[in-house]
Amino acid sequence: MIFSNLIINKNEPIYIQIETHIKQGIKSGELKKDSKLPSTREVSKFLNISRNSVISAYEELESRGIIVTKRGIGTFISIESEHERYEYNVDFIERVNNYGNTLRELDITKSELPYKKGMISFKSISPESHLFNLDDFKRSLLDAWTFEEANLLNYGYAKGYKPLIAYFFDYMKEKRVTTANKDILITNGFTEAFDIIISSLTTKGDVILCEEPTHNTALKIMKAYGLQVVQVKMDKEGLDLNSLEDALDKYNPKFGYLIPSYNNPTGIVTKTERRKEIYKLFRKYSVPIIEDGFNEELLYSSSPIDPIASLCGNGNGVIYIGSLSKILFPGLRIGWIFGDEKLIDVLESVKRGRNIHSSFLDQSAFCYYLKSGAFSRYVKNVRKYYRDKYNLVIDMIHKYIPYEYITGEGGLHVFIKLTDNIDARELLDLCYKDNVIFMPGDIFYENKLKGTDTFRIGFGRVSDEDIKNGIKIIGDNIKRLVKNQNT
Repeated sequence: MIFSNLIINKNEPIYIQIETHIKQGIKSGELKKDSKLPSTREVSKFLNISRNSVISAYEELESRGIIVTKRGIGTFISIESEHERYEYNVDFIERVNNYGNTLRELDITKSELPYKKGMISFKSISPESHLFNLDDFKRSLLDAWTFEEANLLNYGYAKGYKPLIAYFFDYMKEKRVTTANKDILITNGFTEAFDIIISSLTTKGDVILCEEPTHNTALKIMKAYGLQVVQVKMDKEGLDLNSLEDALDKYNPKFGYLIPSYNNPTGIVTKTERRKEIYKLFRKYSVPIIEDGFNEELLYSSSPIDPIASLCGNGNGVIYIGSLSKILFPGLRIGWIFGDEKLIDVLESVKRGRNIHSSFLDQSAFCYYLKSGAFSRYVKNVRKYYRDKYNLVIDMIHKYIPYEYITGEGGLHVFIKLTDNIDARELLDLCYKDNVIFMPGDIFYENKLKGTDTFRIGFGRVSDEDIKNGIKIIGDNIKRLVKNQNT
């Protein structure tokens, strides 16, 4: 109560003391505009004083417009408090550490040309939202709520929703991965999974081997932790084995980070025999592998290839990061880490220390969706849709773009290396003026001087008409650049 700290003295009239006390409460900010005051009867009883003194104080304050009485409702403060401010400025930019500065510097959402409404955008490799079977997901959400009810809104387990963990164990078994002595940690997508692993298992200055080019998000996380990134060149079958062995021998890396299925950005799918040879080399040099199970479901020309983790048997030398975000419901941000059970025990504690757990409502709904068979039906439906788009993109590239090579066997993107040393960023600047945007290839290289004549085309959310028009515009601008080079 506002009057709990008022001590009545005998030196001045009581109504003036009450009036002064209310005004001080307003000035200090304790009483804000529209705050309700206790009734005159409540105040007189609480302070053990005459009610008339309280009435006199309230009437005086109301005559000055400080309070207002609403019949049948109560008495309220009618003015804003005098809020005191003491300006205090800090140069936070000077205080940002290397981690923050690196992530800000490499944040392509802020550093690359932005999408503008009406543009034909080949930047994204996200799935097409209108293909999501929303009715199936709504039923799954209701099923989850029926079974779990309010439990879904309370704290959960850092390791994740147990039925979803069980589902992902079966999912890994279907990929012929041995699950003995392994465990799973549910994460907020690939990004958190990779960050947890890197932050827990590496030290500044450690060397990480990865493909050249590789996932931009992984690159910036590794750089933010001060790791030395060594990229190994690829051919159309995957990592070049001679270059890989040379790097393993020379750098004594802490880990290898690999995307054997639909490498981002090239879309290259490392073939089974090459996977075996890559795995054997890492095993020979005692270097563990972080395998990014990216878009494994969207192979158009054949069945999905077993992950490298399947080669490890009862061993624990491969940490697998799974995510379905690039094919389904990326907004749910659900991924998982599959690895040695003792390692997962540590990573679970890291997860708990960061954000307690991932949303149990999302995990539960997603689990019921997966278990209902809706995901299998969805994948069968979208494969044809994306395969047709992929084929259209390839046809248009053949028709309009002079290239040294195109890579990409499925998924939601292809990668192009241009002829004539065309600078992809110069090309992007011209295309941007024509309302077409794509992702320049240099962001996928540790050395920014590489990949300057490459770019990625994401087509998952682009209409057929925009694919035709957009790639033609890219081709027309290439002709302009070539003409300028020759004059």
